[in-house]
Amino acid sequence: MAPRIGRQTPTKSFVLDHEKSLGSEAVELYESSGQKVLEWQRKMLEDIMGVQSDGLWTHMTCGYSLPRRNGKTEIVYMRELWGLMHGEQIMHTAHRTATSHSSWEALVRLLVKMGYVQDEDFTAIKAKGSEVIHFLKTDGKIQYRTRTGSGGLGEGFDLMVIDEAQEYTDDQKSALKYTVTSSQNPQTIMCGTPPTNVSKGTVFPKFRQSCLQGKAVDSYWSEWSIDKATDPADVNLWYECNPSLGQLYTERNVRQEMDDDDEDFMIQRLGLWIAYSQSSAITEVDWKRLETEKLPDLCGKLFVGIKYGQDGQNVSLSLAVKTSEKKVFVETLDCRPIRSGNDWILDFLAQADIDKIIIDGANGQAMLTDEMKDAGIRIKPVLPTVKEVIAANALFEQGVFQSHIQHADQLSLDHSVTNCDRRAIGTNGGFGWKSQTDQYDITLLESVALAYWACATTKEKRKRKIRY
Repeated sequence: MAPRIGRQTPTKSFVLDHEKSLGSEAVELYESSGQKVLEWQRKMLEDIMGVQSDGLWTHMTCGYSLPRRNGKTEIVYMRELWGLMHGEQIMHTAHRTATSHSSWEALVRLLVKMGYVQDEDFTAIKAKGSEVIHFLKTDGKIQYRTRTGSGGLGEGFDLMVIDEAQEYTDDQKSALKYTVTSSQNPQTIMCGTPPTNVSKGTVFPKFRQSCLQGKAVDSYWSEWSIDKATDPADVNLWYECNPSLGQLYTERNVRQEMDDDDEDFMIQRLGLWIAYSQSSAITEVDWKRLETEKLPDLCGKLFVGIKYGQDGQNVSLSLAVKTSEKKVFVETLDCRPIRSGNDWILDFLAQADIDKIIIDGANGQAMLTDEMKDAGIRIKPVLPTVKEVIAANALFEQGVFQSHIQHADQLSLDHSVTNCDRRAIGTNGGFGWKSQTDQYDITLLESVALAYWACATTKEKRKRKIRY
């Protein structure tokens, strides 16, 4: 009976039709070094190196994700070897210097095993952080770099490799994406694992989503993964998500990786993609534990937070109210385009039982204040100073981590809160909020923070007692 091996086809993929493939050429080159190409690697390379009738790459941008230790970087090495032999100019980038240097060492070893002699057939510059391999016969060259927000500017390449793609950020993409524009037949390859709780990358998850939704153009995606959290001890899932299991490592090796951190195991070994940003200043775990299924017993009047976005696009209105358990319940009423006007805000303010109204945002607060007067709303709004906005944000963060806040399950608010970063305000270490992605509007979080601050800092009015 043949030994069991992992699934050889992706659990999810997005592949375009192509006329033919040059993948077999790359496989032949790689195997001439004595290395063995696994079935799943062969199939993936066939798709990545698919070409059209005009000889251009079918997939100009390729991405793939596998759990660790499955040999995903070997795909890149095969593609790079082919590129060297065909005179391509290649940039290989990684998040860490050690990773890019390790890839340089691996390709030098492969060239030597293929029978090429260093300094005769190729040169290899070892300078850590600036390694280069130059294949003399074809003038093909690979430069190895650690990614930065400016690295690659002013240079031109035919192939761009983004290793450790889960750490690939938008500012790094901005610096690198134009470096392949001048090539007659450019290709970019991103490879990595799903983001963990310390990953900062944003490009890889967005590219994956675009491909799986069928929206990407001239692109390729493959992954081995599970759809949702499950039993990490399920051996069948190990084989489903790890194509090299039973070939490069064993069940015993995987079992040794298991510990108390089930989520990390599911990400690293089972390819689980978490739907929220784990690098957010407030994570889904932090926010989720404050959720209440049943509306709590509310006490007193409402506190309203209104935030006009810095970009002049949207305005959000959120509410806060104290509960009988001495906590504060928050929710967002709505988020609408500023150009739609303030009528919806005025209608709510005129009817609700409100204690305080906080309005922030220079591009809207003055106009709304005047409109409130004209509408006969007698409550004088608070237009917070920078110092007060800083205090509101700090107090809201404390409220989250001290479990002083409760909320219902509002998807739009959840996304805003769990995909946020701090942004510096003032000169004394104060902070505000910014969104990690354009997909979610940060004004929802900002308005909630203002409402919470107003509610939490307002003392209850005591009834006056008269004694005789």
